[in-house]
Formats: sequence, C-alpha cells, structure tokens
Amino acid sequence: MNKPILIGIAGGTGSGKSTIAKEIYSRFNEECIAMVEQDSYYKDQSEIPFEERVKINYDHPKAFDTDLLIQHLKALLNGEAVEKPMYDFEEHNRKKETVTVESKDIIILEGILILEDPRIRELLNIKLYVDTDADVRIIRRILRDINERGRSVDSVINQYLNVVRPMHLQFIEPTKRYADIIIPEGGHNKVAIDIIVANIKHILQE
Repeated sequence: MNKPILIGIAGGTGSGKSTIAKEIYSRFNEECIAMVEQDSYYKDQSEIPFEERVKINYDHPKAFDTDLLIQHLKALLNGEAVEKPMYDFEEHNRKKETVTVESKDIIILEGILILEDPRIRELLNIKLYVDTDADVRIIRRILRDINERGRSVDSVINQYLNVVRPMHLQFIEPTKRYADIIIPEGGHNKVAIDIIVANIKHILQE
C-alpha cells in the first residue's frame, strides 16, 4: 500500500466541516477511507470534578490531547491501526471505550483547530478550511447542542459569546491562511466537493 493521503478539514463550529467530511467519505469505497475527528481527542479529565469540567474552555488548543492525535496520525500514515478515543459531551470527559481505526488509502481529519498546530499541518496532504457566516454557525451550534448534547439555549448562547466567538477569532479564523482550498458555505458547495474528490482520485492514481 502506498502512503495514505491525509486530508484536513478545518473551520469554525457549525461551519459544515463534518458535512464536507461525510460527503467526501461517501464518494469512496469504505475499504479505502477512514475518518478521524479532533473532537475525539479532548483531554481525559477523570481527575477533575464535573463542576470544574463544565467551566473549561473547550475551544482552546490546550483542551485537546494533540500529542496523542499526532501519534495516532503518524501510526495511521505508517499503515498501523490505532485505538481512537471516544468522548462524552454531556459528561465532558473521555469514555472508557475506544474505536479501532484501520489505516486506509485516504484518511480524513476533521476539527476546528487542526490547522493551528504546525506539526499537524506538516502531515497533511490537502488542507481545507470551511468558511461559513457567523450567524449560520451559531444557529447550527444552538440546534446541535440542544438536540445532541442536552444543553439549554441560554447555556449555548452564553458559551458562544464568552468563549466560542473569542476563541474563533483568536485561534480558528487565522488558520484560514494555511488552507490549500477555502470552501464557502460548507456542505452545500457541491462544486468544491467535486473538485476535491477529483483531486484525491488523481493523487491515488499517480
């Protein structure tokens, strides 16, 4: 097997990067593509009481176990399987279970801050940034956190204003300059997805 192609998909919360990742994933045979989410690599916080875990800034680079993520990416690029962590967003802590991810021809890495760390950028073959208006992103975040993560409207809005927005402006938005391709309007941009898929197929055939 040739060395896998590692594709990074970054962008702010609710930008549509997960939709892009899933759309690219769906265009290939499952035997040749794998998915890794940066969200799975939030730090284990078993030593911290729940009341304190709730207060942590999860949009800051230090919230992630980036060393473990890089270790796993390098293993996958070397053809080795890894045990990807699982994260419980209601408990704000890592689960005991893991998911086995096999090395494949194409590996998609998706997350808000994957272009922030130069060590990750060096590993990426294709760097994408999904650029979506802030009002669309906050609406998507509210709906997601209420429906999927058991949050209240007030808590989501307070977190957005006090943490998510400032962190986006400080850490996420600036990483746009590292992207090979900037995709406006997320998963609804069929033309961009078609171009990216064609490029991946071209690299695979080389």
